[in-house]
Amino acid sequence: MDVTTSLKSLLLAIQQDRDCRTAQNTAKLQKQVEEVLGLKCDQLLSSGQVLPSECVTGLLELAGNPNSNLTLTSSIISLLGQLACDHVSREILHSRYNLTSTLASVIHHHSATPGEPLVLQCLQLLQKLTYNTRVFHSTIYVHELISFLMKNIQSHNDDIIMPCLGLMANLCRDNHSVQSHIKSLEDVKPFYRTLINFLAHNSLTVVVFTLSILASLTLNDKVGEKIFDAKNIHQTFQLVFNIIVNGDGTLTRKYSVDLLIDLLKNPKIADYLTRYQHFPACVSQVLGLLQSKDPDSGSKVLELLLAMCSVSGLRSHLCEVVFRPVALRFREGGRRQATESGLCLVQWLSSPVEGAESCSLQALQLLKELLEEALATASVSESVLNFIQMLLPVLLGLLTVIDPVQKDAHLRKHCHRITLIASLLLVLCAEDSTRSLVSLQVSAQLCLSQVESLLSCCHSNNPLTCLPAGSDSDISQVSAEALLRILEIMSKLRQQVKDMETSFYRMLQDQRIVTPLSLALTSHHRDRVLTGLSVLLEATPLPDFPSLVLGESIAANNSYRQREAELSLKRIAVQEVPPSSTLDNSSISTRSVHSLVEKIQNGLELQDQTRDRHVSDIIDVYEQKLSAFMSKENRLQDLLEAKALALSQADRLIAQYRFQRAQAEAEACKLGSVMREAERRREELQVELSRQVLEVQRSKADMEELLQHNGRLQQDSEEHQALKAAYNVLFNRFNESERVLKELQAAHVSLTKRNETLWRNQEALQQQHETMTSVLQDREEDIRSLKSNVRQKDSDIAGLRDELRAEEEKVRADEEQRRDLEEAADIVRKELNKTEQARKDISIKVSTLELQRTQLETKLKQKEDELNKHSAMISMIHSLSSGKMKCDGNLSL
Repeated sequence: MDVTTSLKSLLLAIQQDRDCRTAQNTAKLQKQVEEVLGLKCDQLLSSGQVLPSECVTGLLELAGNPNSNLTLTSSIISLLGQLACDHVSREILHSRYNLTSTLASVIHHHSATPGEPLVLQCLQLLQKLTYNTRVFHSTIYVHELISFLMKNIQSHNDDIIMPCLGLMANLCRDNHSVQSHIKSLEDVKPFYRTLINFLAHNSLTVVVFTLSILASLTLNDKVGEKIFDAKNIHQTFQLVFNIIVNGDGTLTRKYSVDLLIDLLKNPKIADYLTRYQHFPACVSQVLGLLQSKDPDSGSKVLELLLAMCSVSGLRSHLCEVVFRPVALRFREGGRRQATESGLCLVQWLSSPVEGAESCSLQALQLLKELLEEALATASVSESVLNFIQMLLPVLLGLLTVIDPVQKDAHLRKHCHRITLIASLLLVLCAEDSTRSLVSLQVSAQLCLSQVESLLSCCHSNNPLTCLPAGSDSDISQVSAEALLRILEIMSKLRQQVKDMETSFYRMLQDQRIVTPLSLALTSHHRDRVLTGLSVLLEATPLPDFPSLVLGESIAANNSYRQREAELSLKRIAVQEVPPSSTLDNSSISTRSVHSLVEKIQNGLELQDQTRDRHVSDIIDVYEQKLSAFMSKENRLQDLLEAKALALSQADRLIAQYRFQRAQAEAEACKLGSVMREAERRREELQVELSRQVLEVQRSKADMEELLQHNGRLQQDSEEHQALKAAYNVLFNRFNESERVLKELQAAHVSLTKRNETLWRNQEALQQQHETMTSVLQDREEDIRSLKSNVRQKDSDIAGLRDELRAEEEKVRADEEQRRDLEEAADIVRKELNKTEQARKDISIKVSTLELQRTQLETKLKQKEDELNKHSAMISMIHSLSSGKMKCDGNLSL
């Protein structure tokens, strides 16, 4: 089923449900809405058809009715959200159908249940609808909507807080009426406290919404001075730039860019940003987003950069970042200096993706601003000149011939792009060094082809269907502006480019130039008037310049503007008159007629009541005639109003007809001269055609080389990204290895200290061992001497045999103890040998020092135990030796 049939069925279902609201009709309408939801309805509202308009009107009436079914209302809102697919459709729904008030009324009727899916659906659609759109606080249900948003923002329901914050940010941005209304409320201070608490939220989207609301409400107040003061503003800048670069998505990035643009409107905050030390790094990261092919992100990034260009202190920083030299290899085989960020801008110009036309225009405007700043310096840097050499072929490749068959929107966009390109070329022609580069690339034939196509576009619009001539979006206006810019380029380059001066003066003497020149001179834009005057100064000395036709055209334009102004005033006056004015006029006329009849009747009675007996009949006749005249007067009044409107339209058509007739006569005069020169120009054109064929072939070859070079650049960019990632990985590994190396060096130093301590302990133990060995030898000698003395004394102790036996038993016990001591001494010697061997192993094997340290500690503990045993044995020997000495003393006695 096609869209038209579905819309007809939907309109029929809406009328049936409106006439008789039953469950069956509601179900049928629900089914028809779901069928339309499944169809592709892009740009349906912008087509200007009557059927979609009637369907939308009926659906809005049903959605705004509080008695409608909730499921049906939800489906209708889903359909309206699908229709609001682009900016034009959203503007139509907001301004023509007042969808904002309808959704606000739905939210108001269900404000008791804010967590209901229908309310969330309305909030999401309102956020989408009011983005970059001003909503007046006097609109119906807007006061209730603001109260609802403030109440639910201060609640603890996380599901509804985020859409409420986003919608509140849209309503407050650049809207002084809503801001004043919110500031005048009594509960605004708790609302501020809640918003300040949201600045510590874990969701970046909530933080951005909150900062946007606070910037709109408090930027010039005391609260805003505390939030955005010199201490906090650098953290705010860092936060906003981080969200723009690493945001949660396109929505968060849009609101972050809008927030930064709003902050830049404050001179104090703009001055803070100029002194922000990380601004070049942040701008480089923001420019890195242009490498992606997302038109939405690219458009917002370019919008932010254009806003930064409006701040004089930031333009120089932007130029430094954009025109920073990076070595690139071009097709000539040499190495030149270009810019990575500037290359991204050129790519948006040369190969725009689907839907990126606005990005291309923004990139042109940004390059114009930056090159103006770069060329304003005392000396132009080499990187800027190399960038201009890379940019010029791309710009000239965009100067294609306009096809008049295209739609008006496409023609306006094409003319606007030509205007921006020409403005950029005029900036480059302001300096001698860059003018020479432009003169090498621009040819007279290119300018002539552009002028011819723009002239055809300027004269091809239909006066019955086009916009008013004074409108900025009129095709004649935009094409005239582009045409005059091209002529200004020709004037700048007429001395440097071959045949440019001849072509320039020939075009100035063309009578078709009158139309764009008169539109420029009668424009209310200063730049257009100045451009028109500069072209006029060049054209007036020429002999064949149609100055008379130009004067008539300017007079016709001024007359047309004056009549339009008068008609607009009349329309405003008619709109201000209430509908009851017609009835009042008729009643006044009736009263005047009756008063006139009374006066006549009274006068006749005073003169002679009996002089004429047919006076009453005469009065009746006059009354009938006066009533007939009164009805005719009413009809004539209505016809007069209709004729006044028709007359205004006829005057407009007559003025346009006279203007076109003057143009036609001028063109007829010129055609006579053109026909005489046709034969002569045919031969010239033949030669020029052959030359252009060669130029086309060379251009095709150059284009193929450019495409190949673009592919190589893309490949180099990918390789650069891969190398950058590998460099980051290696750098991380290097940092980790360096950290491990430092830890190992610290461990090595500690182990060395421990080794030295062990060496000192080992030397001390060796000395103790030698001391113990000498002491044991002395004790053995003492024991031997004691044995000899005992043998000598045995012969002398005959009488004391019993005591000697006891002493012998003691000697045997001492002998056993001595043997045990000798065995223990042998064991100690063996252990000392093992310790010596272990010491040698430690000196050889430093790498296994930790394990040997543990072994040495255990061995040292054993040695300490053995030394304790040795000391105990020595004490026993001392005790024995002292006991024996006492016995010897007794014996001697």
